[in-house]
Amino acid sequence: MPGDLAVIIPAFNEAERVGATVRAAASLPGADLVVVVDDGSADDTAAVAERAGAHVVRHARNRGKAAALETGAEAVRLLESAAVNGAASGAGVAPHYLLFLDADLGETAAQAGPLAEPVRQGTADMTIAVFSNRVRRGGFGIVTATAGAGIERATGWRPAQPVNGQRCLTRAAFEAALPLAAGWGVETGLTIDVLRRGLRITEVEVPLAHRATGQDWRSQVHRARQLAGITRALAVREPAIQRAKLRARQQNRARARRPGSS
Repeated sequence: MPGDLAVIIPAFNEAERVGATVRAAASLPGADLVVVVDDGSADDTAAVAERAGAHVVRHARNRGKAAALETGAEAVRLLESAAVNGAASGAGVAPHYLLFLDADLGETAAQAGPLAEPVRQGTADMTIAVFSNRVRRGGFGIVTATAGAGIERATGWRPAQPVNGQRCLTRAAFEAALPLAAGWGVETGLTIDVLRRGLRITEVEVPLAHRATGQDWRSQVHRARQLAGITRALAVREPAIQRAKLRARQQNRARARRPGSS
């Protein structure tokens, strides 16, 4: 396995676009593993992804994006172990960097390579994509604003696109954030947990593009589910946030009481 990059693609009823996404992801520099996690699809997502060259893992039922990402990362670990056991020399295989891409990126997934560079170079433990080609998605910004404000409240930093799922990270950073926040709160929780463990995040502008989300009732239901997932992820982390702020206040007061403090 000469590459260093494993691409993990969670997919739910994405037969129309997942094939193009897999082929584009496989062309990325250093990408020698592309794993698609079919999260209980009712269409031909798994078959299309397999024909495109991906390793496919299937959930018997829809378990949500966070579960799909965890399944994909575990599949990569097992493939790495198989490579070690099959190597004639017995040489070890270094853990891959994990690149998460959404299944609906299509051919634009071939432009995701810059997300891996800061992680490879050791200047970041995780990168988050900032799409240079913004598609008007028909929403009112409530989901993004809620996630951004929550991350800023927890960490003091606000990402430009807090719910962007296109991310590259080290195996150590991924494991530091386990278990992932459930469902659609996964990106918000992942950002907070990585930062609170003292790891580094860098944003990278890339020319990727999703399928646009519309304004019909299905799109509004999707946004409502996103908002609910983000709200749950923030609520779960709120006690820890308050404890961290209390510790910071106590440390500041202790420093102020020391002789010679200004």
